[in-house]
Amino acid sequence: MFFRTDLALEAQESAQDLDGVEMETDKEGDVVVTRLEIVRDEAAQRLGKPLGSYVTLEIPPITDDYRDPEQRIALLAQEIAALLPQEGLVLVAGLGNTAITPDNLGPRTAHTVLATRHISGEWARATGLDRLRAVAVLAPGVLGQTGIETGELLFSVVQRLRPAALLVVDALASRRLDRLGCTVQLSNTGISPGSGVGNARPKIDQTTMGVPVVSLGVPTVVDAATIAADLLGGEHASKAVDAVSPRGASMMVTPREVDLLIERASRLLGMAINCALQPEFTLEELSGLVS
Repeated sequence: MFFRTDLALEAQESAQDLDGVEMETDKEGDVVVTRLEIVRDEAAQRLGKPLGSYVTLEIPPITDDYRDPEQRIALLAQEIAALLPQEGLVLVAGLGNTAITPDNLGPRTAHTVLATRHISGEWARATGLDRLRAVAVLAPGVLGQTGIETGELLFSVVQRLRPAALLVVDALASRRLDRLGCTVQLSNTGISPGSGVGNARPKIDQTTMGVPVVSLGVPTVVDAATIAADLLGGEHASKAVDAVSPRGASMMVTPREVDLLIERASRLLGMAINCALQPEFTLEELSGLVS
């Protein structure tokens, strides 16, 4: 049975020992970091994930334990910086629908990212901001709001700005409830907007955009059919899936504290992006510039 997940780590767990996948795990304080590399086409097809690098950070639940966010921001910033070019303009795109709370992670994160492309010249030198790396930020909305595919809009902006890289932020889907709000995934393979909720749009990656694409996200939903099949399993799985899919409609499950999850996760991701892109500034300095 197919279990919907955007997390490469979960796909690998389901496949267990699989040739063509290299994986290492480290622990930094209360954060577990897993680096997974898919190096063979056969493994990519089996996992349903493109060839490339995937980094997963498992952290204490954002909605329950928000102590020492500075350490988590610094660790996440380090992983983001490792996947991006060290120089050049970076375009940050927050994907998602602002009208749907579990899907609002990308736009909320974009609101926290410091846009600096317009800061230049004598004013920048006089204020000490000439050390800022050029960053452009965009929240493109969704097809139903704009009538434009997200990929089409981003491609147009990339063609005009010619960034060194595109960093996209989006809410993800997990197959396990205990990973919601306590997992962050980074990847250099791009993203398919809406894939987590079964509404995949054209893929956003280096092939379609013409520049390196790094994706970043936190799982905020689980497919109800996946939960039902996991709970009952065996011969009862199909009946369970039918029971939670009335009239064939797919249902998604999200935590009741999803508002808090999105608020804190977007702050975590946004400030980590700022720290990754502006290493010459402290977290305190960046927080002052963003507020």
